[in-house]
Amino acid sequence: MSVETMAPKTAEPVPTRVVFGPVRNRWLYPLLVVLLFVTTVVSIGVGAVWISPDEVLAILGNQVGLRLPADEMKTSIMTVIRLPRVCLGLLIGSGIAVAGAAMQGLFRNPLADPGLIGISSGAMLAAVAMIVLKTALFDQMLGLLGYYALALASFVGACLTSLLVYRLARVAGRSVVTTMLLAGIAINALAGALTGLLTSMATDEQLRTITFWTLGSLGGATWTTVLALLPFVGVVLVGLPRLGGALNGLALGESQAQMLGVDLVHLKRWVIILAALSVGASVAVAGLIGFVGLVTPHLIRLVAGADHRRVLVGSALGGATVLTAADALARTVVAPAELPIGVLTALLGAPVFLWLLIGRRNAA
Repeated sequence: MSVETMAPKTAEPVPTRVVFGPVRNRWLYPLLVVLLFVTTVVSIGVGAVWISPDEVLAILGNQVGLRLPADEMKTSIMTVIRLPRVCLGLLIGSGIAVAGAAMQGLFRNPLADPGLIGISSGAMLAAVAMIVLKTALFDQMLGLLGYYALALASFVGACLTSLLVYRLARVAGRSVVTTMLLAGIAINALAGALTGLLTSMATDEQLRTITFWTLGSLGGATWTTVLALLPFVGVVLVGLPRLGGALNGLALGESQAQMLGVDLVHLKRWVIILAALSVGASVAVAGLIGFVGLVTPHLIRLVAGADHRRVLVGSALGGATVLTAADALARTVVAPAELPIGVLTALLGAPVFLWLLIGRRNAA
C-alpha cells in the first residue's frame, strides 16, 4: 500500500489519496462496458415484439441522424416504450450501486447499503403518507404536480430522513459512524412501523398503489421521468467516485485517516448527501429496489480489489448492467404479465449474497 499526500491548493475537503497496491485486473472496465452495451441492446429488443440487435442499432442510428432502413412500428415501440425504460434502469441501477459501494466504504462494513441509515424507508414512509393521508396540502400538491407529487414527496422523505440520522450522529461537533449506524437502525424501525400503521388505514385502491411502490417497477418510465432523474444521478455518478481516495484512507481507521489529512467531516457529509440524493430520487420514480446496492459492490470488489476508486466506478457500471438485465427478465419470464423488479432483484440477489457470505466464512 502506498500513500500519496498532496498539498491542497484550494479548499478541497480531501487532500489525500490512499492507493491500495497495484492496479488489479485492468480488463475489468472494458469488460463491464462491453457487458453493459450487450445487455442494453438485448434488453431493448426483448418483449412481445422482438427487435433484433441489428434493428436496435439501426433505429438508434436513425435517432442521431443516420438514414438506415427500419420498421416504423418497431421504431415507435422502441423509442416511446422500451428505450425510456432501459435508460431509467441504467440510471437507477448505477446510482443505487455506487451509493451502496460508498456506504460500505463509509461504514467499513460490507453489509451496509443505502437502506441501512433509513434512506429507503424514509422515502417509502413519505410516499405512503402521500397516498393515505388526504390532507389539503397533499390535495394541492396532487392538483399541481399530478403523478410527480408522489415522487417529490418520496424524495423529500429520503432527504429528511438522511438529515435526521446525520444530526443524531453528531457528537461533540463531529459525526460518529457507529452512532450514525445505530441511529439509522432506529429510524428504519420507526419508519417501518409508521408505514405499517398508515398501510392498515389504507383503502383497497390505496393498497394497490402502496404495493406497487413497495415492490418496485420501471413500468412507468417516460422520457420526462428519465430527464427528471438524470441530473440527480448524474451529480452522484460524478461526485462519489471523486471521494474514492478519501474512502481508502478511512478504511485504515478514522485516526489514521485524519493523520493522512482526510477531512472526515466533509467526507461523511458528502457521502450521506449524495447517497440520499441517488436513492431518494430512484425510489421516487421506481419504488423500492433491493440488493442491487448491496451485492454489486461485493462482486466488483472481488475482482477489482479494495481500492474504492475502482470499486465505485465498477459498481456504477455493474449496477446499471444488473438492473437492466433484471428488468428484461421481469418483462419476459412470465409474459404477458410482468414481475415486480424489486421482487426479482431480491430473488436473484439474496442467493448470490448468501453464496458470498459462505465463501467468506470458508476462507476465514
